Amino acid sequence: MPKIKTNRGAAKRFRKTGTGKIRRNKAFTSHILTKKTTKRKRDLRHGTIVDAADHKNISCLIPYK
Repeated sequence: MPKIKTNRGAAKRFRKTGTGKIRRNKAFTSHILTKKTTKRKRDLRHGTIVDAADHKNISCLIPYK
């Protein structure tokens, strides 16, 4: 069997934890920040775990990561 190609866009956005979960960064952090509250911007700084419904599809995109 040939190796599976890693999706390079996904490889830059997701990474696997030690337990096999997939971490991601939150969206809405790049611009138009003046109207967003300080609390909201502070919460957006921290990453989160990918939802269970999306886990299978994303793990296919980053098979060796």
